[in-house]
Amino acid sequence: MAEASSNLLDAARTYLRRGFLPVPIPVGQKGPRLKGWQRLRLAVDELPAHFNGGGNIGLLLGEPSGGLVDVDLDCPEARTFAAQYLPPTDAKTGRPSAPQSHWWYIVDGAITSTRHRDPIDKSVIVELRSTGQQTLVGPSIHPSGEPYDMLEGEPARVDAIALAASVAGLAEAILRARHGDAPNVGQRGPTGGPPGATSPLPDDAVERRAAAYLDAMPAAISGQGGHNAAYAAATAMVHGFALPINVAFRLLFERYNPRCQPAWSEKELRHKVENAADKPHDRPRGWLRDAALAADAGDIDLSAFNPAPHERTDDGELRRMERPPDPGPFPDHLLHVPGFIGDVVAFNLATATRPQAVLALAAAICLQSVLAARKVRDERGNRTNVYCIGIAPSGAGKDHARKVNKNILFQSGLNQHEGNEDLASDAGLVTAVEAQPAILFQIDEFGRFLRTIGDPKKAPHLFNVLGALMKLYSSADTVFRGKAYADKKRNRVVDQPCVSMYGTTVPEHFFESLTADSLSDGFIARLLVFEADTTPPRQRAKQTDIPESIVAAASWWGNFKPGGNLQAEHPDPHVVPYSEEAGAIFDRMAALVDAELSKPDGDGRSLWARAEEKACRLALIYSCSAARDSPVIDGDAARWACELSEYLTRRMLFVAHEWVADGLFDARQKRVLRIIRRAGGLIGRRELSRCTQSMTQRERQEVIENLIETGQIETVVTPTTTKPRVSYAIR
Repeated sequence: MAEASSNLLDAARTYLRRGFLPVPIPVGQKGPRLKGWQRLRLAVDELPAHFNGGGNIGLLLGEPSGGLVDVDLDCPEARTFAAQYLPPTDAKTGRPSAPQSHWWYIVDGAITSTRHRDPIDKSVIVELRSTGQQTLVGPSIHPSGEPYDMLEGEPARVDAIALAASVAGLAEAILRARHGDAPNVGQRGPTGGPPGATSPLPDDAVERRAAAYLDAMPAAISGQGGHNAAYAAATAMVHGFALPINVAFRLLFERYNPRCQPAWSEKELRHKVENAADKPHDRPRGWLRDAALAADAGDIDLSAFNPAPHERTDDGELRRMERPPDPGPFPDHLLHVPGFIGDVVAFNLATATRPQAVLALAAAICLQSVLAARKVRDERGNRTNVYCIGIAPSGAGKDHARKVNKNILFQSGLNQHEGNEDLASDAGLVTAVEAQPAILFQIDEFGRFLRTIGDPKKAPHLFNVLGALMKLYSSADTVFRGKAYADKKRNRVVDQPCVSMYGTTVPEHFFESLTADSLSDGFIARLLVFEADTTPPRQRAKQTDIPESIVAAASWWGNFKPGGNLQAEHPDPHVVPYSEEAGAIFDRMAALVDAELSKPDGDGRSLWARAEEKACRLALIYSCSAARDSPVIDGDAARWACELSEYLTRRMLFVAHEWVADGLFDARQKRVLRIIRRAGGLIGRRELSRCTQSMTQRERQEVIENLIETGQIETVVTPTTTKPRVSYAIR
């Protein structure tokens, strides 16, 4: 078993070095069992965790492995005729009963997986496997007990369209051998149209109007969105006018291509036509044809084909991309909170070497939250516990706010409310909360911490901390019950835990820790993320004593016991009422949240689902700061809290769109886009190469080409005295 494990791990490392991404498969099986295996992108240091025992190994196909595709010859006839129809390749694998049944290629261009069947017995005869699929390779063992060959040869590089046509030709040859004159088994109809097309060639009237329409479309000019213009023209022909592919290609090549600068090659232009024919569109097929028959072509609206930003889905399709708007820097008017929070912020800024107002506010909110913890609630049962994260660049003064909170708690004799600065396990977290239910954890390097506890492979003992934090967040108005153990002494029960947290981190560590799962599972939705995106000028700040007014206010909260001393063990919090104006403001906030949750795309649902709850907690904290003796959630408190919650939600939606990636290729794309934006929206090709040195030239070029094709960036060519300068700009 040890030898088999070593062979499997060595093979996985070899495949990964070649750029082919391995995926683990259970022993005796042909398919992965990991949830979301199509998105698995294992790094070298992660391989031992997945290939450390008996099992099989597959290779992710298509985009994840640099265009690696597999032609699976499922029947004996396919293996007999393969050499006559498929491009030659040095990479062939199989097993003893089906030798050389897999032919491997690297494709240039997108290609769709296709399974060709015998229409008589429905059996699969040949299969083209690409993105979203995987194929077993050696040293895997087939369920029958036969070993698979190692993929050792070099896959031939071929054109995607040519390979698809070769596979279709092979399938037709197999059917002719079996049944004589075979039905058309290719992907496209007899006229060269899209799948299932059977309509005859268009009559002259439709073709004339399509040609006139094409003449009115803008030509593809290099550096001026040429890729998108050509794709729009191809889409108008094959989708808008429902032309067969061969007719659409002829019109584009004869009438449109001569106007393009430079002109497209036949291969490039045909690829765009094929691509446009395969993609779904918002309007019904033939809508331009129908409109053109009732009006002059020049009167038809072209706006439907204006290049707009798109993105590729998991299966390679293009869809319109709605980029959330950036709400901009933190609003200045939200920095000002009356009473205790305002006093703490002022003291923080006066004593900081690099004053950070946004971080000072976030930390002061957390301090007020723990002081009022388990002592107040609003009419709806909301408590003061919040999780705030302060983000700032390295050396920008993140530590000072945490120190201010610690010193205030110490000077006020309330340091028992200060939690540990690190969390070793969920059991340790619950033990700390059991000892002190009103507690504030202040965690440095929170981004690294989040990235670690969110990955069970890196730190299994920390993985459950996230779940415990989420449960504690939602248990402030009830009883928290921890894990059930056979030993009853280990069972934890905490009445009304009120856990607050203030974490600090640099932007990259926090944003890189964001994943689609962490956004959807609700933990990120519980965070209030405050960003200070600049490093303020250094000031000569003197260390001074904490003002007596701040110590007195903190001490007041420490001595305050709602319901008297008899309620110390099981407190019945003081109810803070809403004013009528505040109620109306929260009603508007609820309507906003409902509107966002009703949007069909569902992006950001978990974030919006918590927005109103966070606003209620913030308003309660504001009221405690403004008037601790008789707090009321008035219009000012509700307005500030709702504006702050909405701003932080919209900012997190924007950040998530910029950073959260679905796979390695998407991560590279988003990194390139961030680099261009940081450069002011325009960057030279040489400078972009310098900033993306971790990518190979091929990887970089693939990313740039896809960003251009999907309308997210465009090429800008600037004449110089020597040779033109090539740059890339955000569209």
